[in-house]
Amino acid sequence: MAILSQTEAQDILKKVISFSTADECEANMQGSLQGNVRSARNSISTAGATDNVSLAVTSYFGKRSGTATCNQFDEATLRRCVQRAEEIARLAPESPEYMPLLGPQTYPASPQSYAASTAGITPDYRATQMATSMQYCDSKKLTSAGFLNDSTSFVAKRNSKGLEAYQRLTNLDFSITVRTPDGQGSGYASTDFTDISKFDAARLTRTAADKAASSVGARAIEPGKYTVILEPNALLSNSDASLLGALMRSFDARSADEGRSFLSKKGGGNRKGEKMFDERVTIYSDPTNPEIPDLTFSGDGRPQQRTTWIEKGVVKNLYSSRYWAQKTGIPSLPGPGGFIMEGGTQSTADLIKSTKKGILVTRLWYIRPVDPQTLLYTGLTRDGTFYIENGAIKFPVKNFRFNESPIIMLNNLEAIGRPVRLSGNLVPPLKIRDFTFTSLSDAV
Repeated sequence: MAILSQTEAQDILKKVISFSTADECEANMQGSLQGNVRSARNSISTAGATDNVSLAVTSYFGKRSGTATCNQFDEATLRRCVQRAEEIARLAPESPEYMPLLGPQTYPASPQSYAASTAGITPDYRATQMATSMQYCDSKKLTSAGFLNDSTSFVAKRNSKGLEAYQRLTNLDFSITVRTPDGQGSGYASTDFTDISKFDAARLTRTAADKAASSVGARAIEPGKYTVILEPNALLSNSDASLLGALMRSFDARSADEGRSFLSKKGGGNRKGEKMFDERVTIYSDPTNPEIPDLTFSGDGRPQQRTTWIEKGVVKNLYSSRYWAQKTGIPSLPGPGGFIMEGGTQSTADLIKSTKKGILVTRLWYIRPVDPQTLLYTGLTRDGTFYIENGAIKFPVKNFRFNESPIIMLNNLEAIGRPVRLSGNLVPPLKIRDFTFTSLSDAV
C-alpha cells in the first residue's frame, strides 16, 4: 500500500478535510517502499525492506494548532485522527508566528523525479549489484564494506483553503569503502541516482579499490597551508555535515537578520547583494533539473522554483519562513532541496595535471563547527590523501586535521571542475589554494 496514486491519496485527504470542524485544516500523506543490502568483509551482512504510509493532520483554531498522526485509513480512524488534532489545538497556546494556510498553488512539473526502473528494483537486483562489487574486491585481495539503499516514495498535501499537491520520487544510494588486508590503505566512493539505468556498482568499486591500493605506505608531511584538490566527496559526502552543506544551510534570512550568521551585517540587516565569493562561484537550486529532480513544493506548500543563491560571487537570495518574509517585507522563498554549483569541464584528473604542488583529498569526515559567524569548521581527511607534484600523484600522505571556512575556501578558488551528482546535489571538484591543515592524524 505504500505508494498511493494521486487519486487514491487525494481521496483520503478529501475525507480528512471534510471531517474537520476547525477554522483551518491541513493534511499531509507520505509513503515509501525501501529496500537495502549491506556488505562487510566481502560478504552480505544484512538485507531488509520497509513499507510505510503515514498521515498527519493539523487543525487550527485562530492562532492555536494541534497535530495528530495515523497510519490506518478507514473512516473511523480518520475521524478520530481529525478529532485528536482538534483536541490538541484547543489546548495549545497561541503561536505568535501563526500564518494562515495557503490557498491553491501552481507547481512546476517534475516528471523526472520518478523512474519506473528504480521503482521496479528487486532483491535479486540488489544482491547482483553487491555481488559484483564484492567479487571485484575478492579478485584484488581487498576487503570491502558497502551499502545499497533504494526507495520509491510519494508526498501528498491538501488543506481547507483549496491547496492540493502530489508527487512521486525514486532514488538509489550506494557507498563503498575498500581497505587493504593490513588495514593500512583505504578508499571510498559513493553515488546516488533517480534512474538506476545510470548506476554501475563495479565502476564505483574500482574507484574505491584503486584509492585503497594507492594509499598504502602513507608518509607524514608537515601541516600548513597547501593547494588542495577537493573531490566532490570531500565537499559533500554527508550533506548534514559538510563544508558546502554548511554554507547552503546558512542562507537563512532570519539568522542573518538576527546577527547569528556569516551573512549578518554589523548594525543589523543582512548582506544580500554583496560580493562575498570568487566571481566564478554560482550556486542555484532547481527541482526540475533532470540530473537532480526534487520535490516541487515545500513543506508548507510554497512552490519550489529555480532560485539563484549565489551569482558570480554575489549573494542573490536568502530563504525564510512565510512569517519572517511578511515581517521583513522580503520575498517568501522556501529553503532549497538539492543545489547545483556551476562548474567547468575539467575532471579531477585534469585538475591534478594542472597542479605543480598540492594535496588531493578524497573525503572529509567528523566535521564540526568552530565559529558560526565565520563558518569556520574543523574535521579530518580520510580514505585516501595524496601528495601531488608536477601534475602527478607522487605518494600517499598521512591524514590531516583541517580548520577551514567555506567562505575563505570559495575566495581562494584556483579552478572548478565538472559537476557530478552527490547526495541529490550537483557538485564539482574544486582546486583551492591556502587550505589550512593544522595537525596530523594517525587514522586511515
